Amino acid sequence: MQINWFPGHMNRARREIAAAISKADVVIELVDARLPRSSRNPLLESLARTKPVLTVLAKADLADPETTAAWLAAWPGDPPLALSMNDPRAVRAIPERCRHLAPHRGGPGRTLRTLVVGIPNVGKSTLINSLTGRRIARVGDRPAITRRAQRFELDADLSIFDSPGVLWPRLDDQDGARRLAASGAIGEAAFETIDIAGWAVCFVATRYREALAERFGLEDELDGILRTTSDDPADASRAVRLLEAVGRRRGALRGGGHVDLDRTADLFLRELRTGRIGAISFERPDDFVDDQPDEGREGEPISSSNSR
Repeated sequence: MQINWFPGHMNRARREIAAAISKADVVIELVDARLPRSSRNPLLESLARTKPVLTVLAKADLADPETTAAWLAAWPGDPPLALSMNDPRAVRAIPERCRHLAPHRGGPGRTLRTLVVGIPNVGKSTLINSLTGRRIARVGDRPAITRRAQRFELDADLSIFDSPGVLWPRLDDQDGARRLAASGAIGEAAFETIDIAGWAVCFVATRYREALAERFGLEDELDGILRTTSDDPADASRAVRLLEAVGRRRGALRGGGHVDLDRTADLFLRELRTGRIGAISFERPDDFVDDQPDEGREGEPISSSNSR
């Protein structure tokens, strides 16, 4: 199934962000540390062409630390910060870096204006709450929680502007789209949950076999499933057998003892997204060594019917 998702309010949000960037001194770009490449918005480079950009690898506590270190080493330009958005002490490094990027701002009458941008569910509102020390930005585990821009004062001379998340209009890279869906960045109306859970369980079985086996008690089954099934994405037998094994271990059964794949897919994705399976990264720098950088594209929204 092709994944296409561009809620209608995001079209408006893109225009709002373009206007807000023109008034900002520093742009804070949040990307998901588990998938730094796929969670970057390719439009940002053109929108923030004349502004300093601080990239933050959010949700670093959920990502494989070795892979995160590889991303930090391979990142072009200024190295990003890798942080957990729930750690107030860690996120204080962000205002410090912003002041360094805009040394001409700050002080009486020279408020340093920062703008937070990123795709849905990447942790923008959680960052706001950690920086302010108050629960003032709405947080949720669904994408597109923030719908309208908000401004908050961090210090007497520093403000932060929160904006609705924006995804690019077309998810042409379906591998990247699957990573985004598995991470929780794309609304569930845009994909079949069983398909994404099947892709994700095969991915984890390949790169994080021990974590998968330990979490679901699959030590005796996993090697047999992987040995007797194909790793061809077009062959769904491996995904089905892995999900069935997970479902049996979790008691997600229907009448007659058959595994309920819908329930299993939901619980697997929930445990994957919350880090219960382990610290997992969906992509590594060497996955893209032969690729060219993404270029921002304008386009029409797919539909507003998937807005959640």
